[in-house]
Amino acid sequence: MEIRSSVELPSVREAITLTTQDGLKLIGELAMPVGRAPVATLVTLHPLPTHGGFMDSHILRKAANRLPELANVAVLRFNTRGTSSPHGTSEGTFGEGITEQHDLVAALQFAKERGLPNLWLVGWSFGTELALKYGSDKDVVGAILLSPPLHRASDVDLEKWATSDKQLIALIPEHDDNLKPVEAAARFSLVPHVKLIAVEGAKHLWVGEESTARVLNEIVKAVNPAAYPLPTLWQPNA
Repeated sequence: MEIRSSVELPSVREAITLTTQDGLKLIGELAMPVGRAPVATLVTLHPLPTHGGFMDSHILRKAANRLPELANVAVLRFNTRGTSSPHGTSEGTFGEGITEQHDLVAALQFAKERGLPNLWLVGWSFGTELALKYGSDKDVVGAILLSPPLHRASDVDLEKWATSDKQLIALIPEHDDNLKPVEAAARFSLVPHVKLIAVEGAKHLWVGEESTARVLNEIVKAVNPAAYPLPTLWQPNA
């Protein structure tokens, strides 16, 4: 079977509820490999909810649909406060990227309580702001940033990553309306160990299977290089 946009490969899926330090219930889902322990875990942070971002935004959904099976990776997705998706609505209201720090902490705490290994933050657009602002001192291997706009994240936030031992990888679309590769190189120069990946032909929303496959392959290359590159065909029990 060819792996394309709507393909959902086998995984163990569990609807979960996260509880924040300020008492909110956030809805989410954990997708795990079938019959084996994951080698790494993606804690995903979705795009801006006031502009249509949620836990089911397509790159995050496809990560959950493919990576447990293809890369032996667990994928934790959730709606930040006040965000709705087909999975449901999280309590609270949008916090302009400030109170959402409690949401990130709740997701990491859940992952730690479950004993999930090798935690990586994977942020997309607004989600990259949360990762950059609040992730440098957390118990994670690092962060992977998809289309970082660097609107809410400041130079002070970047400087915290510069003094952190956490890995930082950023995928910058060539045609991003927010931050293009040349601009990203200048802004991220504050973090000497950052790995910047300019993606030719891509746009902020990573539309199309070519862009999706590139993003998922770069994620897997970082978190489980033994599974890179991802196959384009899949057979049951292969």
